[in-house]
Amino acid sequence: MYDWDDLRIFIAAARAGSLGGAAQRLGVDAATVGRRVARLESALKSTLVVRSTTGLQLTAAGAQLLDIGLEAESAMEAAGRVTQPDAPAGVVRVSASEGFGVTLMAPALPALRLAHPGLSIELAATSGFLSPTRREVDMAITLATPHAARLIVEPLTPYQLALYASPDHLHRNGVPNTVDDLSRFDIVGYIDDLIYAPELRYLDEVQPGLAPHVASSSIRAQREIIAAGGGVGVLPCFLAEGLVRVLPSILIERRFWLATHRDVHDTARLRTVRSWLKTLCQEQQSSLRPF
Repeated sequence: MYDWDDLRIFIAAARAGSLGGAAQRLGVDAATVGRRVARLESALKSTLVVRSTTGLQLTAAGAQLLDIGLEAESAMEAAGRVTQPDAPAGVVRVSASEGFGVTLMAPALPALRLAHPGLSIELAATSGFLSPTRREVDMAITLATPHAARLIVEPLTPYQLALYASPDHLHRNGVPNTVDDLSRFDIVGYIDDLIYAPELRYLDEVQPGLAPHVASSSIRAQREIIAAGGGVGVLPCFLAEGLVRVLPSILIERRFWLATHRDVHDTARLRTVRSWLKTLCQEQQSSLRPF
């Protein structure tokens, strides 16, 4: 027979993809996480993870156990809601794109905490998304509609993108009047083989075959390159403060989607954060959709 607490630590390790990542979230050391996973493997007489230089990889048995463990975890959370069904308390981990998470969410989080001191928010604002399906996060703000039976997905907000450059760059190089004029400008954009969603292929919508001369996997880095006079690039309008919009005929529309795991969708803490996000987007419409 195995210890449920060992299963809980295994789930944390599987989500984090490393012993160190799980240790940080659990508040223990990595060696403890390793021992507890090994003890669970011994109790089940099965190898659950394979350690490599890139982190932990689940074996077939480990993947099967993770699915079972997530169902058990959801059942225990549901049991806890019987006694405190309306208490917005506990940890909510949210995955969001770097631009949205850093620029819009992060500055608003202190007010959320002030209004709901029982909540603890973990914001994973990175290039790429963590998955609520495997409970890496409780909630994900995505660029496309996720398709998974375990998820409840709803539209969050549309937003706009346009071409921008710095005032100094335009002073030195002039202002492009047509799309063809972009050939005499340095273009800033994504590294092609690191684009994690087709919705990020903005340059093809500006002009088929348009390629960046300076590229980054980070939209925030692209913004800083453009602001420093590094060229012309497509940016979400909410990231473009202090920059100059060029070629006003170019306006790209996208939408953020909100996905939560079905098992925790109706918990008080998720309802609270979901409502806060919707209100935040309504308040930020002038930045999200200025044109």
